[in-house]
Amino acid sequence: MPDAAAQKAVEAAITSRRSIRAFLPKPVSQADVEHLLDIAARAPSGSNIQPWKVHALTGAPLKRLCDALMAEHASGITPESEYQYYPRKFFEPFHSRRRKVGWDLYALLGIAKGDNERMRAQHGRNLIFFGAPVGLIFTIHRDLEQGSWLDYGMFLENVMVAARGMGLDTCPQAAFMPYHRTIQTMLEIPPGKMLVCGMALGYADPDAMENSLVTERAPARDFTRFAGWGE
Repeated sequence: MPDAAAQKAVEAAITSRRSIRAFLPKPVSQADVEHLLDIAARAPSGSNIQPWKVHALTGAPLKRLCDALMAEHASGITPESEYQYYPRKFFEPFHSRRRKVGWDLYALLGIAKGDNERMRAQHGRNLIFFGAPVGLIFTIHRDLEQGSWLDYGMFLENVMVAARGMGLDTCPQAAFMPYHRTIQTMLEIPPGKMLVCGMALGYADPDAMENSLVTERAPARDFTRFAGWGE
């Protein structure tokens, strides 16, 4: 028989995971970050090649990176990403889903449609990891193929779910992608590795309005074709 308590704990870790956009200054120990990544590394990967590489930053190194990224952001010029994360042109139902989460977040923050200056400022908060005490930068070897990127996604999800099990919160961030050159320079990432994404890690600020956002999910019946049951 399945362990009901364990099942509930796993479900709670998954369903309580949200993208947190404001963090408390409470530090996270290196031991806790290392333990979290050890758990996440149980993710499966084809032939167990484990394609992930992580840069975990806090304190002065984190601030130096954030300062460099914010200086580049302030220039008003957004450089080109190394890979295309989103489709070049959104279509339904993805277009409507993307717009909804954006406007829901801006509504909580009191940012009106057309207020481009405040929108840009809010987007810039990605580059300081939303004030989180730990910033994670993930890279992958350039010569690995699409399968390893799929494996990487499972590892990233493990990081976020395991964090919830430890009472921590996260925000996975593709916003770092255009700044890959600055990140590679600051973190001395070798040319053979490329940026996958970043992630904020810490304790959610319970009083921050943006952290009250709970995004919608389509039910399984909307995206699953069931066969064989009831025959």
